[in-house]
Amino acid sequence: MKAVVMAGGEGTRLRPMTSSMPKPLLPVVNRPIMEHVLRLLKRHGLNETVVTVQFLASLVRNYFGDGEELGMELTYANEEKPLGTAGSVKNAEEALKDDAFLVISGDALTDFDLTDLIRFHKEKGALVTVCLTRVPNPLEFGITIVDEQGKVERFLEKPTWGQVFSDTVNTGIYVMEPEVFDYVAADVSVDWSGDVFPQLMKEGKPIYGYVAEGYWEDVGTHESYVKAQADVLEGKVQVDIDGFEISPGVWVAEGAEVHHDAVLRGPLYIGDYAKVEAGAEIREHTVIGSNVVVKSGAFLHKAVVHDNVYIGQHSNLRGCVIGKNTDVMRAARIEDGAVIGDECMIGEESIVQGNVRVYPFKTIEAGAFVNTSVIWESRGQAHLFGARGVSGILNVEITPELAVRLAGAYATTLKKGATVTTARDHSRGARALKRAVISALQASAIDVRDLENVPLPVARQQTARGSAGGIMVRTSPGVPDSVDIMFFDERGADLSQARQRKLDRVYARQEYRRAFPGEIGDLSFPASVFDSYTGSLLRNVDTTGIAEAGLKVVVDASNGSAGLVLPSLLGRLQVDSLTINPGLDESRPTESAERRRAGLVRLGEIVASARAAFGVRFDPVGERLSLVDERGRIIEDDRALLVLLDLVAAERRSGRVALPVTTTRIAEQVAAYHGTQVEWTTTSPDDLTRVGRQESTIFGGDGRGGFIVPEFSSVFDGAAAFVRLIGLVARTQLTLSQIDARIPRAHVIKRDIATPWAVKGLVMRRVVEAAGSRSVDTTDGVRVVEADGRWVMVLPDPAEAVTHLWAEGPDDTSAQALLDEWAQVVESAGR
Repeated sequence: MKAVVMAGGEGTRLRPMTSSMPKPLLPVVNRPIMEHVLRLLKRHGLNETVVTVQFLASLVRNYFGDGEELGMELTYANEEKPLGTAGSVKNAEEALKDDAFLVISGDALTDFDLTDLIRFHKEKGALVTVCLTRVPNPLEFGITIVDEQGKVERFLEKPTWGQVFSDTVNTGIYVMEPEVFDYVAADVSVDWSGDVFPQLMKEGKPIYGYVAEGYWEDVGTHESYVKAQADVLEGKVQVDIDGFEISPGVWVAEGAEVHHDAVLRGPLYIGDYAKVEAGAEIREHTVIGSNVVVKSGAFLHKAVVHDNVYIGQHSNLRGCVIGKNTDVMRAARIEDGAVIGDECMIGEESIVQGNVRVYPFKTIEAGAFVNTSVIWESRGQAHLFGARGVSGILNVEITPELAVRLAGAYATTLKKGATVTTARDHSRGARALKRAVISALQASAIDVRDLENVPLPVARQQTARGSAGGIMVRTSPGVPDSVDIMFFDERGADLSQARQRKLDRVYARQEYRRAFPGEIGDLSFPASVFDSYTGSLLRNVDTTGIAEAGLKVVVDASNGSAGLVLPSLLGRLQVDSLTINPGLDESRPTESAERRRAGLVRLGEIVASARAAFGVRFDPVGERLSLVDERGRIIEDDRALLVLLDLVAAERRSGRVALPVTTTRIAEQVAAYHGTQVEWTTTSPDDLTRVGRQESTIFGGDGRGGFIVPEFSSVFDGAAAFVRLIGLVARTQLTLSQIDARIPRAHVIKRDIATPWAVKGLVMRRVVEAAGSRSVDTTDGVRVVEADGRWVMVLPDPAEAVTHLWAEGPDDTSAQALLDEWAQVVESAGR
């Protein structure tokens, strides 16, 4: 006997899950519903099956093919238009006309004994046998009454409670003789229960009802879809579960990686090659699909997660459904009954309320509170660029495909035949993405000079030597799972805001230039990069007095690429140095704040015991520098900025210093004391670089370990700052602790407040209104200066749903009071 699987319905009640996926392909415990149906048919010997398809038919065909993987023979009958339950089977008449056949829905989960159903049909000599079952709520189904012999007496489709006369309903599973096709018109919409069966009963044809024992669930609503998952996990339905039951009710598929410190409370299912980190908690009735990543601190309860989903740290998912290829970012919360479609992005700390539907390809902003369904709005990201270029989680937000498109867009903004310098840090992720970048550049008629693994300042300096621009791929500072793709201009500096917008536009339009076959770009690997960099640095930065001073310094390379340039540099400086952590550690391309602090403490211990003049610690890409004085005490980054400012200004006695407006106003006192002046810039490194290029600029810094040495470069450069510091200390013959002691203490406090994108403009307007007659500086954001000299600055983040606040006062208490006052203004406007 052959079977017919009806797989053509649109499943409108299951949207947005069925917006981009046919209902029969919806996974139940990581297998499509229809696959469970086909496996049931095979268990009962029904290996030859015709599948009727209509909505997204190609997806069904592509998934199941000819049935060989299941050990079955599948053929397909395609409907050009919806033909109803009977019309779709009529459409397959040619394959079914020779013998009795079984009809079953491709989207109902069941373990009925089909062999006994077929036996009943044959014993009764029925033209049609309707498979029936008993349900507690028959309102959504067709009610059927049978007599003592099992003959059908009455049908009623989807009754009201006032019409309910039985709890025995039609499951949509039938055994039929081919003569039934005589009662179905071709190429028109015809239903079994509404059109054909009433006519057969009217003519007295033998229609029987078989009341089946076992499990049956019509997966037609979100509630029934979630319930079906739980029922499989509870063992209420006999289906094959693909995986191993590692403890009662806890199923884990092949290749899944579950940390032993993850909390698992079954019954639950974890799909193949999923990764569950330490500290994640997965509770009962949760189903996790293939290749899903669950980060530490995430909590899932009764959640159904489809394939290739990323679930960020401390996110909370309860009773929801998450479509495939969706990213749920850190601390997001998705409530009971919510459904997120395929390929969505749920931003950090956002909340999606219960029963909300988010349709495919939507972005929910960080910090957003969503209580209505998102259907037509795109809520897309306004700009690609953040504070560090284009940043995101590796292989979640930043993929090789994205890298190729970005590099293609960047190449399109340049002339054919131009040269671009590429570089990376020492991580595997950066290496893989850079290869994608190089391919896209060459395919767009761009020649590539690949530096491979070099410190970030070396990449900038080499870019400035004849390239039209540069691209550096590195691990995001302090975020080991993320990467930054950084774009440079012809001077090696970050792209200006105008050029970022131009790249944004090309990327958004996807109008990429492609080279003709003879125009494919060349790839070269320049030699002696580090010697060239070191020679240029020592020629441009004043090193007089270093050899005579006999200084001893301790240098921590942090197991990063800064260590690649230090041997050449320290040897030519003629300074007594001890280098620690010089080797590359591929597993640690960046460092957490805790690890950085621990490294500085250890550096301090070594400096004190070695009686060195000071110690420096580079960040892993050699861009930033941290200091330890001769006593082994850590000089915090904001103080280090003032120490270097004091040294430079004292030696130069004129010129300008570039500092962001968030810097303590003590800097003005230090600069003025030595006859120099401060030029305040925005917090953007691009603006600091702009001022750093000006002829009168003698120094720049951002208070976070980034220093500009204008005589060598206009960008942050840890090695250049180190060389300049050695020269200054050698010539001044003062220790770092002595310099630090003569600078007044600063009292600057910072706070971040979550602010939805939609109210950021309102927040800034309220801040200006609240300032009243106070002095207001709008260099970057809004800085309000009180009459007593205290100041507060409010700055909306350009890439995240956050507002930053800084406040400075004569002491911490005063600064804290001012910060609290203005934080209330921001929070009240953001409500």
